[in-house]
Amino acid sequence: MSDESATAQQHNDESAPATHHHDGEAATSQPQNGEATSESRAQNDSSGEGTEPILTAESLTQRYGAVPVFEDLELKVEPGGFTALIGPNGSGKTTLLRALAKLYRPTAGRVAYHGPSVPRPIGYLPQQPRFRPGFSVQETLSFYARLVSGDREHATETATDALERVGLEAAADRPVEALSGGMTRLLGIAQATIGDPPVVVFDEPASGLDPGMGLRVFDVATDLADAGTAVIVSSHDLELVETHADTVFMLDSGDFVAHGPPNSLYAAHEADSLLEVYRAAISGDADRVRVRGDGE
Repeated sequence: MSDESATAQQHNDESAPATHHHDGEAATSQPQNGEATSESRAQNDSSGEGTEPILTAESLTQRYGAVPVFEDLELKVEPGGFTALIGPNGSGKTTLLRALAKLYRPTAGRVAYHGPSVPRPIGYLPQQPRFRPGFSVQETLSFYARLVSGDREHATETATDALERVGLEAAADRPVEALSGGMTRLLGIAQATIGDPPVVVFDEPASGLDPGMGLRVFDVATDLADAGTAVIVSSHDLELVETHADTVFMLDSGDFVAHGPPNSLYAAHEADSLLEVYRAAISGDADRVRVRGDGE
């Protein structure tokens, strides 16, 4: 974890009340009309005067020794946009997301945050959020609320608001170790959004979840984008991506091999689905696991 980590990003991964803290984040759930919502967001963006990006990556490069993970990547993220990152296992998605969340300093290039000055500019949800057992859901989020804002008086209210965003208010008194995998992921999203960061980064938020819970997680992310938060998500679920994301970046062999709104990608590759675009754009055998640097 580097010095660049924002205050509130330093509490997550393997944490919860009192101990080492690192990363995490939150949101709200909505019905299954993500497709229409993402289209309306895209129309609003394209019909406007051009929104200034809230997060940019410039000439972003990461190597481990002589092994490149990615090189000279350029990326812009706008407020209220839902950006999805897809690519084969081992293509460097997690490494890139951690760089975008400013959790470490890349080998070269820079990630720049252009949003308002707030205690927590960027929220981060790791693939496997973990929370210290022995505490309730409410206690866990209240701890993080105090950590982010330093405001003990309103910590409980902040935690309750975060639970309502993700639809976990009924589980407020449940021990964190008693949560299902999907509910743990929702708690991680709630943690990641405490402090209302203008940018949130979610690493594989639907991984390992049943279809209904995966949809719920993506709907929560869509709600955040609709409220003006810049959402960046990695996923292997191409159906969820194409019905929720405004912009898709495909990462393979250290570079973006395709990027743009789903409909533009379909047209460019004469495809009817994101899966067809993926097969056309990803080099070589799409089922092959890449070994570049530290993997994902």
